[in-house]
Amino acid sequence: MKTSDFYYELPEELIAQTPLERRDGSRLLHLDKQTGEVEHKHFYDLPDYLHEGDCLVLNDSRVLPARLFGHRETGGVAEVVLLRDVGGGVWECLTRPGRKTKPGTRLIFGDGELSATVTESCEGGNKLLKFDYEGIFLEVLERLGKMPLPPYIKAELEDKERYQTVYSREVGSAAAPTAGLHFTKELLSQIEAKGVKVCYVTLHVGLGTFRPVKCDEIENHEMHSEFCIIPEETARIVTQTKQNGGRVISVGTTSCRTIESFANEDGSLTASSGWTDIFIFPGYKFKCVDALVTNFHLPESTLVMLVSAIAGRESILNAYDIAVRERYRFFSFGDAMFIE
Repeated sequence: MKTSDFYYELPEELIAQTPLERRDGSRLLHLDKQTGEVEHKHFYDLPDYLHEGDCLVLNDSRVLPARLFGHRETGGVAEVVLLRDVGGGVWECLTRPGRKTKPGTRLIFGDGELSATVTESCEGGNKLLKFDYEGIFLEVLERLGKMPLPPYIKAELEDKERYQTVYSREVGSAAAPTAGLHFTKELLSQIEAKGVKVCYVTLHVGLGTFRPVKCDEIENHEMHSEFCIIPEETARIVTQTKQNGGRVISVGTTSCRTIESFANEDGSLTASSGWTDIFIFPGYKFKCVDALVTNFHLPESTLVMLVSAIAGRESILNAYDIAVRERYRFFSFGDAMFIE
């Protein structure tokens, strides 16, 4: 199967640059994966599609304000995006300008409250940085860091919390699990009142999620690895849901990849943690996930391939064409789909 099989035309003006004032006021395209039929709703209508005995699985990862602007000790601006904590105050980072942040370069952020030394270069051009600071690193980041918004978002985000889900709690993502941005606490309470169980996994989203597929044949694409956790309570709820004939509804591709990475062949789930590089594309047989809440994804991306695996490539591309004609808003701050 070719990467070009997952291309669609998207006018640039449909890429949402800012979140809506009301989180659950976004539009919701409902797609029946059996018939391909489409309905147009709003996200606050989602409970109408959920049934007693279903369970909703959300990713509670919280985005690190991982983008730092500073300067080199020798002069000149520098930008750093934290990617991965390797321990001992050392992080793997993206740095700009890359050619002027060689090993030994010292970087200063804020008024010297935070500094870092480039210790070595990594494969692929990333760098390892050793940070120096007083106090708690995450608190320093909250003061100095900015949200690492996706490259297609050009507008400045006024409220950092709008790039966090209302249930985020486990800090570690370089990008938001954006399907969850539509939920409010009130909507989650309404869903639970219907007899739907709500549970959580953690997958720390890496910037590799934005990496384009460069292979002509999608089977040759190598997925990035991301760390994820399935707690005991979530494993129990998901397993009971499957045993009782309910549906497991994943909120976002990150939750979907986490569940499918650790699900047993009978659809049950075991408490687990570890790295996953699962690549889900058409032909994949889902073990656990029955339905998916998701945003609209970039053409030819691994995420379009994942949703095509659950609903069929032709149905997804038809739904995307309809969304373009109906002027839906696309990508991270855009509208949503419910595929069941």
